[in-house]
Amino acid sequence: MRIDLWRNPLPTYHYRCKNCGYDFTEQQSFNDDPITVCPKCAQEQVRKVYSAVPIEFKGHGFYRTDKSGK
Repeated sequence: MRIDLWRNPLPTYHYRCKNCGYDFTEQQSFNDDPITVCPKCAQEQVRKVYSAVPIEFKGHGFYRTDKSGK
């Protein structure tokens, strides 16, 4: 799934229902309340799923093989 941030600058949140296990994503404003009711089973058992964010180190000084210049 590709999200065009120029057209839709809202963050995407990943949710999972503790009752039925349904996984889904929603694009919401930072000001919106979190979703709590599952769209599949209608139970109030939905929680946000947090995951690691990939990072990339670029430039000089991030690797052991870089020379310190001392």
